[in-house]
Amino acid sequence: MGKIVISQNITLDWVVEDPTGEEGFRHGGWFEKMSDADRQEWAKIEYDEAQRASALLLGRRSDTYFGTRWSAQTGEWAARLNALRKYVVSSTLLEPVWTNATVLKGDVLEEVANLKLEIDGEIVVYASRTLVHTLLEHDLVDEIRLTVFPIATGEGDRLFAPMSDKRTLRRLDVRAVGDNLTHLTYQVVH
Repeated sequence: MGKIVISQNITLDWVVEDPTGEEGFRHGGWFEKMSDADRQEWAKIEYDEAQRASALLLGRRSDTYFGTRWSAQTGEWAARLNALRKYVVSSTLLEPVWTNATVLKGDVLEEVANLKLEIDGEIVVYASRTLVHTLLEHDLVDEIRLTVFPIATGEGDRLFAPMSDKRTLRRLDVRAVGDNLTHLTYQVVH
């Protein structure tokens, strides 16, 4: 049985909006503020995660963002990401951008529940904040991995949207990444 893993870069105040500054959010671009040491260590974590993943689950905008960036890249990390099976949740998308992707057009809750039954291993969700909110609200998330950037924006879309009930998490791991980042791993207690 598969497990849904949310993997996010976030600010200290849990903002996930516009990390690269391309969306026009006035506090965007916080991802680009890391040092070279931070970037090297962050890349190791992300590469290891890609090696363990069985599939990726993305929203439409994340498929476009990652697909346009990774499809033309070379190297082991790019090869792994491009080879992974990808599932893109969208009611409007006709053709996914990223390679090896399937569009899930049905009921998102049913589609994700079926993926968890069909795929053994980790089904990793990158970015895709609307999808993440839906998965969290409907208790479909098994693990949350966060790389925390030492920046507080004071506003912006956050990882955790208002939910109908609280969620209990169990800390699995905390580690320093590079000079300034922190990586947190939590299990969602069902």
